Amino acid sequence: MTLSDFFTPVDLKKIIPAKGYYTSQLGSKISTFFDGFPDLDQQTDIALIGVQEDRNAINNSGCALGPDYIREKLYQLNEGNYPTKIADLGNIRQGETVTDTYIALKTVVNELVKKNIIPVILGGGQDLTYAQYMAYETLEQKVDLVVIDSHFDLDDNEGGESIETTSGSYLNKIFLHQPNYLFNYSNLGYQVYFASQDSLRVMEKLYFDIHRLGEVTGNIAVSEPIIRNANIISFDIGAIRSADAMGNANASPNGFTGAEACQLARYAGFNDKLSSIGFYEFNPAYDSNGQTALLMAQMVWYFIDGVYNRKRDFPLTPKSQFLIYKTSLKHEGHDLVFVKSKKSDRWWMQVPYPTGGSRNERFHLVSCQYDDYKTAVSGEMPDLWWRTYQKLN
Repeated sequence: MTLSDFFTPVDLKKIIPAKGYYTSQLGSKISTFFDGFPDLDQQTDIALIGVQEDRNAINNSGCALGPDYIREKLYQLNEGNYPTKIADLGNIRQGETVTDTYIALKTVVNELVKKNIIPVILGGGQDLTYAQYMAYETLEQKVDLVVIDSHFDLDDNEGGESIETTSGSYLNKIFLHQPNYLFNYSNLGYQVYFASQDSLRVMEKLYFDIHRLGEVTGNIAVSEPIIRNANIISFDIGAIRSADAMGNANASPNGFTGAEACQLARYAGFNDKLSSIGFYEFNPAYDSNGQTALLMAQMVWYFIDGVYNRKRDFPLTPKSQFLIYKTSLKHEGHDLVFVKSKKSDRWWMQVPYPTGGSRNERFHLVSCQYDDYKTAVSGEMPDLWWRTYQKLN
């Protein structure tokens, strides 16, 4: 079975403008599955994947139709000042069961990541994040997952019994999956009235990294180190306020602005570690005048822009491109080591693995802010260092 067997071609006749595309527009640059499947052995950096699956999207039936509406807007945007190498593989249709769709998406993402091609998933329901995560099962690496969402999707209405994978519960499946290859989960933009106290206790107990909307909005730069840790990102369009993205049945008055959503997507593209991203829950039935489709196209554009402007400073080589800072804490027996890139001015923190392990590396590297370094210099333990250290033990 080849990758093309999972896809149906893009119906370009439905989305192409009457006068066609200008040579500067992405529609004339992207290699699209229309007459024939794109040749991925030619250099391809990014692959667009539509997934027409909404059967487990809670209260958002119709989001399976989203991918082509996003494409229509994306293809009309102009290429940046770099030559793009993007393939659009078409749409993964609904399988006979939702599980069939998950297996198809998992297989496709796995193959693309192995080829060093970044899949950009256009959903579909956010439960597809589970399939996106499962693609990493055979890659033999621990992964960091960042979810941009106003809710923690941990609903368990079955009293602890085995639950269905839905857009409201897929995180349960990820957290409980064996073998466990999730190193860290981070949430950006949760709204506290949507979070039960039980779910907040779960996040604290597992030393996960959660950030209220009020911590991030208006000061979007604080999200960059969080996003920089991610191998996988899942973006729920419902995290954006309804005034800027009404194309979602669960849209809420509060959330990120459209400009902030584009900045988050650009940070994701900048991230040297990131190997897949999904944009989920867009429902054209609720969209007014195509505004949400256009915003999502702009978010994808900013992601692409970030990818083509990567600084390539992770992993931290060559060492001559980095500055090392050491500081001691007042009451702890730890020296804290920070690393700063000369190329990008970005910061990382070294967190030591427990002694006696059979690891080749002596420490885990975690992205951080300059403020974490200032906290350590003042003699205090940065919260991020402590939570990471607990996960390593």
